[in-house]
Amino acid sequence: MALTITEIPFVGYPVSDMNRARDFYERVLGLEPGDIDHEIKEMPGKYWVEYEIGAQTLAISNAWEPSGQSGPSVAFEVEDFQESVNHLKKEGVKILAECIETSVCRMALIEDLDGNGITIHKRK
Repeated sequence: MALTITEIPFVGYPVSDMNRARDFYERVLGLEPGDIDHEIKEMPGKYWVEYEIGAQTLAISNAWEPSGQSGPSVAFEVEDFQESVNHLKKEGVKILAECIETSVCRMALIEDLDGNGITIHKRK
């Protein structure tokens, strides 16, 4: 029997400081935590927070260490690309590429506070 992948239930990002990460994801990026927002019962001092974005879920946790070198990346579709980039600049977010223009979209590449890559995306 072959393995069948049917969806991506979540993308998980490791963070070093939950309070700092929550400020970034909630205040700077404007995400709202979902129903899962708690300390992991089996791992005292380790937390798991999920953000539901459309049909997808982004999770952040301090249950494993971020490397800042490579790993998962997530793309966030935005309503207004330039307004979003301007907001991120104002917040002092590290921008790796301000605008990558393709035939189907515009993208900006940023990093969260632990060096995890995030793509800000707008379909044309």
